[in-house]
Amino acid sequence: MALEEKERIIIPDEKGEEHLFEVLFTFDVDDTKQSYIAVVPVEQKDDEEVEVYAFRYEEKGEEDNDLALFPIESDQEWEIVEEMLNTLANEQELNE
Repeated sequence: MALEEKERIIIPDEKGEEHLFEVLFTFDVDDTKQSYIAVVPVEQKDDEEVEVYAFRYEEKGEEDNDLALFPIESDQEWEIVEEMLNTLANEQELNE
């Protein structure tokens, strides 16, 4: 069985320091035409409990795969992301 290579992205923090994250999933919400991404810090990915970060994103350009990330501020958006996380967690448990 081949290991699937996870996509990784670099996200700078407020101080400009770059951090490597592994992409858990991306998804689009048809009703709002918004796209979301959930990531975990690479250094935490094998820990029992990891901190998941979620952002709304927009693609900046088609060629360079650059993403503009925006914080999720509304409760409605958080509910959508949490529902997707719970769904994926349940699917993963079923596959183990």
